[in-house]
Amino acid sequence: MTTVLHGLEALPLDDRSSIVTIGKFDGVHRGHRAVLDGMRERAGDRRVVVVTFDRHPAAVLAPDRAPAPLLSVAQKTEALIAAGADLVVVLPFTRELAAQSPEEFVRAVLVDGLHAAEVVVGSDFRYGARGAGTVDTLREEGERFGFTVEVLDDVCVLDGQRVSSTSIREALDAGRLDEATEALGRYPRIRSLVVPGHQRGRDLGYPTANLAHNAEGYIPADGVYATWLHVDGVRYPAATSVGNNPTFGDVPDKTIEAHAMDVRLDLYGKVVELEFVRWMRGMQKFPSAEALATQMGVDEQQIRAVLGVPVPPAAGSEPTAAHA
Repeated sequence: MTTVLHGLEALPLDDRSSIVTIGKFDGVHRGHRAVLDGMRERAGDRRVVVVTFDRHPAAVLAPDRAPAPLLSVAQKTEALIAAGADLVVVLPFTRELAAQSPEEFVRAVLVDGLHAAEVVVGSDFRYGARGAGTVDTLREEGERFGFTVEVLDDVCVLDGQRVSSTSIREALDAGRLDEATEALGRYPRIRSLVVPGHQRGRDLGYPTANLAHNAEGYIPADGVYATWLHVDGVRYPAATSVGNNPTFGDVPDKTIEAHAMDVRLDLYGKVVELEFVRWMRGMQKFPSAEALATQMGVDEQQIRAVLGVPVPPAAGSEPTAAHA
C-alpha cells in the first residue's frame, strides 16, 4: 500500500473518504502526534491523511526568515506514518501553490483529491493566497462541499508552555537537550552518510565516523554528546562531538564525529542515524593532542554512565573500535 504521495499530480485518490489534517508538521513532536492519535481514534473506516509541504512556506515567501527544518522530508514522512497516518501527501510549496485561492486549494486537495469527510486544523490555520483562508472560510467550504471541520487549540503543553517547532529549535541551539527531548517525545536525531575525515580520532585511540555536512535533521549546539548510533538496524553506544575541533584549528566547518564503543565497524559509505541523548560539555581547545585524548577518555566513561553501558573486560588495552 502506498503511504507517501508527492504533488497534486498524484491525486485524486480512490473514492474512500478521508479524515485530513494540514500543516508543516516540522519535527513531528508530541503535539503533532496527539493530533494524529485523536484522528485515529475516530477515523473508523476513513483514511487518516496528513497534507504537508516539502519546505517551510517562508523558504519561498520570505527566505531570510525561513527556519532550518527539524527533520528532512523523508524523516518527516517516516515519522508521520509511524505516528498513525495511513497516507502522507507532500505538496511542493511553490509560488504557484501559494497563489491558489482558498477555494481552489480546498477543491483540488480536500474535495477532488482526498474526498475529505473531516478536516482537522489548528485555531490559527491559514491557507490560500496571502493567507486569505481562515477557519471560518474553511467551515463555509465544508458546508458547501460536505466535510466537517474540527478545530484544535494547543494540544500539548509542557510546564505551561506550548510545544512548538520553534521552541524545540531554540532548545537545541542552546544545548538544552532534555527540554528538546521532552517536547519531541523522543531523542533528537540526524541522519547522514559516513565520509572520510582527518583520521585524528584514530591516532588518538578514539576512531570516529565522520558524517557528511548535508545531514538530515537539525544539528544541535556545539559540544560533546552521549548518543546512540544506528546502522544496518543495530544500535551502538557512541560519544559524538559537534563543532570545528578548536584544538587543531584547521577545521573551519562544523563537523559531526561519532566514536562507537566496544565494536569494530567499517562505516565508510554507510548511512547512519544518531540519537542525541545528553549534552555532556561544550567544545574546548586543549593545549595538546595528548590532553584532548585524556579528556576523551573521561568523556567516554561519563557517557557510558549516561547510556548504561558497562566498561568491557578488555578496558585498558588497545581500542577495539575501527571506524571511518
